Amino acid sequence: MIDRIKGSDEKAFGFKVTGRVSLEDVKEFEPLVRFAIDRRKKRPIALLADISEMGSVEFKARWEDLRFLSKYSEHISRVAIVGASKWEEVMGIIAGGTVLFTAETRYFHPEEINQAWHWVRTSSHANDVPLRPIYTGGIWKDYTEEFDI
Repeated sequence: MIDRIKGSDEKAFGFKVTGRVSLEDVKEFEPLVRFAIDRRKKRPIALLADISEMGSVEFKARWEDLRFLSKYSEHISRVAIVGASKWEEVMGIIAGGTVLFTAETRYFHPEEINQAWHWVRTSSHANDVPLRPIYTGGIWKDYTEEFDI
């Protein structure tokens, strides 16, 4: 199951993945992300993915997710991956290095979710959290908001 996290706003969109993820889960959730991207027009959004309670993922669901992220990756400036195991960190590295090559991607432990929100919203890093970059390049690396809406 994929649910939008309360606290998501126009600049930062957060979602939590729990249990087994199916193709239907991904297809139901994609319009929410697409809507968030469309609202920002040409300005990028940041994503926070809490996968700390994720179980398995159907192959078709993973493929659809990769297709979707490839299509919209130029609209995503930063991705915070909040996870619980080394496997999830490795998967974040793979996703950050292949699909989200336009976004700066960092990994956070579950207890650091507040710092992850801070980072996706501001691009500044809290000093009390170790820096765990997955991918630091991207076309939006030096982007700053001209104004707040």
